[in-house]
Amino acid sequence: MVGGIVCSSSIAVSARCLWGSPAGIVLSQNVTDPYLGMLGLQLLAEGCGARNVLERIVAAKPHAEWRQLAVLDNDGPSGVYTGSRGLGITGAAMGRDCVAAGNLLADKSVPHSMVRAYEAAAEHTLAERLLLAVGSGAAAGGEAGPVHSAGLKLYRRPTAWPIADLRIDWSDTPIVDLRALWERYAPQLNDYVLRAEQPDRAPSYGVPGDLQAR
Repeated sequence: MVGGIVCSSSIAVSARCLWGSPAGIVLSQNVTDPYLGMLGLQLLAEGCGARNVLERIVAAKPHAEWRQLAVLDNDGPSGVYTGSRGLGITGAAMGRDCVAAGNLLADKSVPHSMVRAYEAAAEHTLAERLLLAVGSGAAAGGEAGPVHSAGLKLYRRPTAWPIADLRIDWSDTPIVDLRALWERYAPQLNDYVLRAEQPDRAPSYGVPGDLQAR
């Protein structure tokens, strides 16, 4: 399984910055170019490793100095790049099977706090590790101003689509709200995968109008 998490002072950050597939995760942030996230996924699908993908998407279009990019492939290696026009205080850290990066930070240590929290939670699920990591980053100062959106994506082979794609597009407490949404979604996650792949075995929907015999 691979996954990513993101938060920002901007609205609907996950729609622009967090890209994923069973092959890995790409973050395109700072002054965002979503095309670079899309290209990164294409290159990961072609078998390019994280560092090769990073080099190629940095060079793919003009204005690299405005971009902050991070790539993690499903074998664990990662890469990160921050251009010279990174906004405010920028920082990045790579750890065991993870990478963290941020801009407009309260402190350069924020990504390192995220990596430490992720690595220390190895006994937890991937979603929990990501939530703990972003919570640790927030506790270390996070973004210099208030954040308003957050998103979480999880991929698990052989399923090609995200088994979780959760977004808080605007809130005064997006990290808290994202955890609450995950805790509501997690017990149903495998049911939704089953409905897609083996609908004859799927449990009842449990909603009015569901009259299908099970």
